[in-house]
Amino acid sequence: MTMTFYDDIPEIEPVIDGSDLQIGIVMSRFNLDISEGLLSACIIELRKNGVLDHNILLATVPGALEIPLTFKRIALTNQFDAFIALGSVIRGDTYHFEVVANESAHGLMLAQLETEIPIANGILTTDNEDQAIARMHEKGTDVARVALEMANLQIKIDELPYE
Repeated sequence: MTMTFYDDIPEIEPVIDGSDLQIGIVMSRFNLDISEGLLSACIIELRKNGVLDHNILLATVPGALEIPLTFKRIALTNQFDAFIALGSVIRGDTYHFEVVANESAHGLMLAQLETEIPIANGILTTDNEDQAIARMHEKGTDVARVALEMANLQIKIDELPYE
């Protein structure tokens, strides 16, 4: 029997079950084919893990920079356990790529910290369309699992006894 340093430390185990969760998805329509590929993989994974279609809300926005505000406004309804951001920012010839990639990620971080609702970031930032296509199915699946795990973790944290 192998003992580890952490054997006596209580741990909150990861849970991916989404059967009782409400999930909000905000998807950018810019680079729509990539976004829809992300969405397809994401929905398949959510359903696989018990999320019912009527417990999913999808909102679409023009681009990645509009996603954080939309999450913040939807969060104010107090109806969702987690959110998923979907989109694709592909490097171009100008600095605009860096602005959109950095500010959308920063906006998502601020929105989740301010609302205390997890946001799984599925906004791909790639050098070209081929890279985005190669990553969209795996990323769509990953963000669904991240959203479910983080929503369940928040529920478990809320259940911890306080002294």
